[in-house]
Amino acid sequence: MPDGATIQRMFAEVAPGYDRANRALSLGIDTWWRRQAVRLVGPRPGERGLDVCAGTGDLSFALQRAGADMVGADFCAPMLARAAVKPPLRGSSGRPSFVAGDALALPFADGTFDFATVAFGIRNVSDPAAGLREMARVVRPGGRLVVLEFTKPRVPLLGPAYRFYFRRVLPRLGQWINGARNDAYRYLHDSVMAFPEREDFLALMRTAGLQTPRMRLLTGGIAALYRGEVGTR
Repeated sequence: MPDGATIQRMFAEVAPGYDRANRALSLGIDTWWRRQAVRLVGPRPGERGLDVCAGTGDLSFALQRAGADMVGADFCAPMLARAAVKPPLRGSSGRPSFVAGDALALPFADGTFDFATVAFGIRNVSDPAAGLREMARVVRPGGRLVVLEFTKPRVPLLGPAYRFYFRRVLPRLGQWINGARNDAYRYLHDSVMAFPEREDFLALMRTAGLQTPRMRLLTGGIAALYRGEVGTR
């Protein structure tokens, strides 16, 4: 896995075309995935939420529209710059705030938030279990942590087709759509293939101290939602 500085530089280079590439490469399904994440979080009006590895803020904005008071954190300034100029979604009572922050050393006190989320970012953290523990630290006891991440589909026919697209087509197509001349979309493939998923990720959540972790697969197992609760300290 590339070191943190390399990943940070890679995301900085893809930031200008990041949203455009996401919509095109997923055929817009990533928007639906985020809606499902919001439903699983179930934010209540007035709750405070933290979106880690927030990137350009798509999930932060969706949770804000659902009634939460959101903070998005990311270690890549060009990504946050894109998020900062986006207008709030229709129906929102406000807009998220965005802060620079490393997932392994979040700049918040213990128990600051009612919930925390991370969408397609935990696999970019050098120590995912430590990242989950750090997210849990800043969530109050009884709060929840929700993760949206890619998985590898196991459905016959879909699995082989997905692997071919992900390995052979997506890196070149992503580079062309985004316009960034780096290996970001090759890294996307490699990081997804290497990352623990499904039952292994649930075990990682338990290692991080999260209670009653569970999982829901999306779109034939291309992505998954995970949720766990923060216990008393």
